[in-house]
Amino acid sequence: MVIKKIRKRDGRFVEFDKDKIAKAIYRAAYAVGGKDKDRADYLATLAFEKVNKSFKTRYPTVEEVQDTIERILIENHHIKTAKAYILYREKQARIRDLKKSIIGTIVSKDFSFNALKIMRDKYLLNDENGILIETPEGMFRRVAKTVAKADEIFQDFDAKETEEHFYEAMKSLSFIPNSPTLMNSGTKPQQLSACFVLPIEDSVEGIYTSLRNAAIIYQSGGGTGFNFSKLRPKGDSLKFSKGGSSGPVPFMKLFDKSTEIMKKGGKKRGANMGILSVDHPDIFEFITSKENQKSLNNFNISVGMTTKFMEAVKRNNMYELINPKNAEVVRKIPAREVFDLLSTMAWKNGEPGVVFIDRINKYNSTPEIGEIESTSPCGEVLLLPYESCNLGSINLYNVVDGNSIDFDKLKKLIYLAVHFLDNVIEVNQYPLKEIEEITKANRKIGLGVMGFSDMLYALGIKYDSEEGLKTAEKIMKFISEEARNASIELANKRGVFPNWKKSIYAKGDVKLRNASLLSIAPTGSISLIADCSSSIEPNFALSYIRKVMGTEEFLYVNKHFATIAREKDFYSDELMKKIASLGSVQSLKEIPRDVRDIFVTSHDISAEYHVKMQATFQKYVDNAVSKSVNLKNTASKEDVGNIFMTAYDLGCKGITIYRDGSRSGQILNIDLTPSTPRRVVKKMRVVKDS
Repeated sequence: MVIKKIRKRDGRFVEFDKDKIAKAIYRAAYAVGGKDKDRADYLATLAFEKVNKSFKTRYPTVEEVQDTIERILIENHHIKTAKAYILYREKQARIRDLKKSIIGTIVSKDFSFNALKIMRDKYLLNDENGILIETPEGMFRRVAKTVAKADEIFQDFDAKETEEHFYEAMKSLSFIPNSPTLMNSGTKPQQLSACFVLPIEDSVEGIYTSLRNAAIIYQSGGGTGFNFSKLRPKGDSLKFSKGGSSGPVPFMKLFDKSTEIMKKGGKKRGANMGILSVDHPDIFEFITSKENQKSLNNFNISVGMTTKFMEAVKRNNMYELINPKNAEVVRKIPAREVFDLLSTMAWKNGEPGVVFIDRINKYNSTPEIGEIESTSPCGEVLLLPYESCNLGSINLYNVVDGNSIDFDKLKKLIYLAVHFLDNVIEVNQYPLKEIEEITKANRKIGLGVMGFSDMLYALGIKYDSEEGLKTAEKIMKFISEEARNASIELANKRGVFPNWKKSIYAKGDVKLRNASLLSIAPTGSISLIADCSSSIEPNFALSYIRKVMGTEEFLYVNKHFATIAREKDFYSDELMKKIASLGSVQSLKEIPRDVRDIFVTSHDISAEYHVKMQATFQKYVDNAVSKSVNLKNTASKEDVGNIFMTAYDLGCKGITIYRDGSRSGQILNIDLTPSTPRRVVKKMRVVKDS
């Protein structure tokens, strides 16, 4: 018989591909100086024919095929290549053993060490004794089965078919939902939302009710946004006390302490967004509240910038500080004074960020229901009080086909993702009745992307270029249009969201299933699972060295960069280690100029292009875009102020900056100690996790 399949180590049968044999032989030859692809193809043909002659009654195993390749190389006197191939097999076997030691079983080679470790630590289920009882594939099956059950409620899709579609999309790392969905699907409590906003009212009862509700949300794995602007300023009179109010910042510290206590018992670290309006009398205390790097570590903080304030900054005018208790003007101060302090503190340690709150409410899809007060912890989802939202992201690197984008595949993923996220709303077990009611009334979802930087690499497009911006616009416009079409199609089957008549869509008779559809989340953990660049961020590094199981060091190289390096004959482990030590390829003349032009990393890109890219995506995102502008350590305070103003002028809904080295405990940094090549991990404000 003609051998069409081979048996993998995990028992699966896959296509017997001669091209894969040729690539393996060429890689081995390349390692010892050989660069003859035709010779590799010839030897692969011999191996392919040998396997077909040797196995007439059964399919061979992958090990038997590899043994045959070794014999062919030796018989044809390619001794050096044979040795390199044997060493490669030994290295791969060691990698498999290490991966198995992380999870306890053989796993797909698609999962990186990073992916396996984070899944083991955060997502895979354990028994009552803490023993791991789930594989990555088992996790995806558990999630797919749980979320597909919503189809049984509506009876509009075949739930079993839906389960298979959901499973394949996640297993192929083409679409992955937010962390609570991965962690909690099929468990008790089955809380699947990532983002919540709770109101903070100006009373002891209101504050402590929100504190209690926040603790319940932290326990379930969610993150929470708050706006403290309704709280009276420090020193203001109290109704039942002769003393004065403590103001918003001390109450923020109370919530921070509660988060610290609650996160010790959960897999997902609690995270908060704290917002204060720029016209609150305590704005100076708020802006400097994280000057001490040990303060408010469970909060991202952002100043709510009004349009009136931003225009006052531009004109160097005075603006008013207003007591929220009675709407009285407390005093007038120069807008530039507050703006400069904000820029200085952001320069000093990365916070506060800014949210343009008037612009956010200008595009509020349900203005009759209420104003948007706050956002998710990383600023990507805009929510009314008590609303929640669930997120998921499409891996754009997986929709690249050769030198182009496979828009048919992308469209299918968009429809699948909208279906998936709408189902989550139905099978979700909400932590509070108030949250369930308004979430189901508006049915907001947050579909986003990851792998954008890797996609640009694959397409041969420079991130910080006009072509890069045009590509971003083309792809996000397509996602926006098709997500809307998918939501309309769902509405035809399941009905519009209950608050539709009070939404902006009723005027145009656009019948949507969901009040909002798109959100660019940071994808901190899920992009590690997918082994792709996070969100729309540029890659922070092309190469780094990681210790596995605390002992063995492995060189990690961006997969597309490694492919190009081999194709253009400049790959070597020594060069990849050099890149890891430098953090950039721009100064390395041994790498072709055209390659250096494409493979830019975060610090190679100007602040202007960081903001332009965010603004380009924001044009087609009904929620918001979470993005950090990563600056070199040499950036000035004026640079930070210019970024905030540019973001405002270009239509962003908020923005965050981070200057390298400005915080002592930054999560991603570069280690230049002699014994350890530069290790790069991306900086996050608190926990950039979707």
